[in-house]
Amino acid sequence: VQLQASGGGLVQAGGSLRLACAGSGDTFSSYDMAWFRQAPGEEREFVAASAQSTRYYADSVKGRFTISRDAAKNTVFLRMNSLKPEDTAVYYCAADRHYSKQYYSDRRYDYWGQGTLVTVSS
Repeated sequence: VQLQASGGGLVQAGGSLRLACAGSGDTFSSYDMAWFRQAPGEEREFVAASAQSTRYYADSVKGRFTISRDAAKNTVFLRMNSLKPEDTAVYYCAADRHYSKQYYSDRRYDYWGQGTLVTVSS
């Protein structure tokens, strides 16, 4: 199983980006999928997850970010609107073939993408 993240870049505050995470090696429709991020000097933190048709968000991104899936493309997306400088980080996608209520814990995910850098300028 492999995950390939893409879509990062430089954007001004208030702008938008859409990240994509393409999976290969299995069908991801039943997997729990998530996005995490890690800012310089900080620990990796939960951003959003999609598990059993339910979406979860960190409070810091709720109302601005949307996680979605395209089963036909085996891809999960993270649409990020109203970006803020504090959203600057490397964003990672993650996958787990088993359902868990601990969607926010990075330790439970088995597969990780390589990360894509998002930089939001003020």
